[in-house]
Amino acid sequence: MPDTQPVPAKAGITDEGYLTDSWYLAAPSVRLKPGTQERLMILGEPVVVGRTPAGEAFALRDICPHRLVPLSAGRQIETKGEWTLQCPYHGWRFGTDGGCRLMPSLTQDSPYDPTKVKVRRFPVHEANGAVYLYVAHDPRSFAPPAVPPPSFGPLPDKPGFVIEDIFNAHMDDAVVGLMDPAHVPFVHNQWWWRPPSAGLKLKEKPFGPIERGWAIDRHAPSSNSKLYRWVFGGNVQTEICFQLPGYRWEIISNDTARLLTLTCLTPEAPKKTRITQFTWWTGAPLLHLAVPVARRMGAKFLAQDGEMVDLQNQGMAHQKAMLWIDDIDVQAKWYQQLKREWTSARTEGREFTNPIQPRLLRWMS
Repeated sequence: MPDTQPVPAKAGITDEGYLTDSWYLAAPSVRLKPGTQERLMILGEPVVVGRTPAGEAFALRDICPHRLVPLSAGRQIETKGEWTLQCPYHGWRFGTDGGCRLMPSLTQDSPYDPTKVKVRRFPVHEANGAVYLYVAHDPRSFAPPAVPPPSFGPLPDKPGFVIEDIFNAHMDDAVVGLMDPAHVPFVHNQWWWRPPSAGLKLKEKPFGPIERGWAIDRHAPSSNSKLYRWVFGGNVQTEICFQLPGYRWEIISNDTARLLTLTCLTPEAPKKTRITQFTWWTGAPLLHLAVPVARRMGAKFLAQDGEMVDLQNQGMAHQKAMLWIDDIDVQAKWYQQLKREWTSARTEGREFTNPIQPRLLRWMS
């Protein structure tokens, strides 16, 4: 008796507009202590994410099929040599593969087979201090993931620090807001980043396609982005990338140091998107000393973006359509194009083809 969930009619996307057959961030590794688990909402579904005492990360649908109690409220118990998650109501135990291992109420002569009961398992990938899970379009599918798990090049085993926030926005609006290139001098105008006295300058950036996304080619950072020079010194280059379903990362580097800041968007509900930002680096010894300050700076940035989302919601309560213009809104249009192509490719059973073409974008910022 498998776990039952409806399969949306169109492949690759839910009715709420969330992409499926995709990897999403579940949690920073440090949050998952051995022998513990927690309840998350991902794409509107309850998920229990945990780590066994042996160190294995796992993710299951957080509903016991018996009386629908959250499995996250239970505890982990060893069952015949493997770690299982026990439901707190009747003690049913489920392995990390989602299969039921034990129903304590059954008598020895009971004809009922516990192994026929399963809860949905989400494939998990853990790397560099982050745990990702794969959400298949068909909840009953056992096929391997359609795409490999996220990879962002060589990174240290653990991030230097992690920042989290919640945006009161649909995933699409959160993505568009975070990639907007023209809001920086108005929203992030702190004295230590982009003071108003810096003024607006012409930006010309070459963009090109990458796997399921796009990137700004390596370039020198803006002359009014002083923080980069303070930390890295001279000859600094930066590269910014975006990839479906919601990963944005920026690489700042020179001959002696490399820093990567990754922003992951995980949709929880129609108007709730979790934002998790990881920062890794090698070299740049000043960053080790500046972690407390850098963490506060990053949290301030996300909070400012979240404030704009809240203001935007006031307008969206009365009007849905937005006026997008070139060139500052081209990336927003690309995001929608990528989503449509992903959905079409999954529905038609064909390979995804990136519709983005190389292009030079110009704006004042």
